[in-house]
Amino acid sequence: MAAKIARATSAPAPRPGILDIAPYVPGTSALPGAGPIVKLSSNETPLGPSPQAIVAYLNEAPHLSRYPNGSAQPLREALAAEHDLNAARIVCGAGSDELLNLLAAAYLGPGDEAIYTEHGFLVYKIAILARGATPVVAPETNHTADVDAILARVTPATRMVFLANPNNPTGTYLPYAEIERLHAGLPDDVLLVLDAAYAEYVLKDDYEAGAALVAANDNVVMTRTFSKIYGLASLRIGWAYCPDAIADTLNRIRGPFNLTGPSIAAGVAAIGDRAHLEAAIAHNKAWLGDTAAKLETLGLKTTPSVANFLLVHFPDVAGKTAREADAFLHQRRIILRRVEEYGFPHALRMTIGTEAENTAALEALSAFMGVDSADAS
Repeated sequence: MAAKIARATSAPAPRPGILDIAPYVPGTSALPGAGPIVKLSSNETPLGPSPQAIVAYLNEAPHLSRYPNGSAQPLREALAAEHDLNAARIVCGAGSDELLNLLAAAYLGPGDEAIYTEHGFLVYKIAILARGATPVVAPETNHTADVDAILARVTPATRMVFLANPNNPTGTYLPYAEIERLHAGLPDDVLLVLDAAYAEYVLKDDYEAGAALVAANDNVVMTRTFSKIYGLASLRIGWAYCPDAIADTLNRIRGPFNLTGPSIAAGVAAIGDRAHLEAAIAHNKAWLGDTAAKLETLGLKTTPSVANFLLVHFPDVAGKTAREADAFLHQRRIILRRVEEYGFPHALRMTIGTEAENTAALEALSAFMGVDSADAS
């Protein structure tokens, strides 16, 4: 009989630093009590998914016993055709979150540094710390990424720069010329990760999501998602456009079936429904500026946004604070997003919803601010 191996009495411990990570906390999505909720806290599209995507998803039900295509080939080919890209350089993931974490797993480790901006997506910091690397924060200017501030923080230990463009929760963006200037200032061995989750909403002529920069360089990756304008957040579909070597690297470490069959089918169908996409773009265009203007009449400033949400700033005055506004809205069963963890204790983020949802939120905020709703119309 083999001798019993002596073991410590404590439970297995995670690697040093893991328990220092603050878990990502999604926005509130439910309230106590009965009745409908106006949920404008998660940047979900008010139009929902394409009807064609729903049909494609349901059509996969008889095939749930089968493994999906291991490389999500039908989806990669549909994306390549839609965006005029090389399908071999597209890697799909369970949401862009998985891809961001895979990039960190592949290219970061103890002793490395990775940069993200002051109000950048919280998943960047989590991905960096989970690999034992050091997060470095670059300050923003007017709630917008600052290229010079990012470049000033590059050191010999820098291995990666994460940049959300447009950014969440601010809604601000950098023109493509600034993205090119950022890339030109980075060493060749630093990977620039352009997170373009909200790219479809941007209607500015000087914006480019990043595919052209990926095509021309070996150290740029663009990530995208189906969770926002395509309305497939529950299916967790993300994709990355990469240089050949980086695509090869990610395919070596990702799960072999990281997208489900229904997800792949729904994604392909969503791409094919151009009318639904255009309707979502038009709806956001119609409501984004109008909502911002109405909030201004209430005395609430907003950060100029090119995405499908607004960062709404409240006075730091008793009775008018963001925290009190949040509680007031909850009483009316309306949910916006608290953003203290992003460095905005005096703001709430409001997603552009349906006409009825937007109207309900604006009327509630009018009441909270003590402004006659007729004056804000």
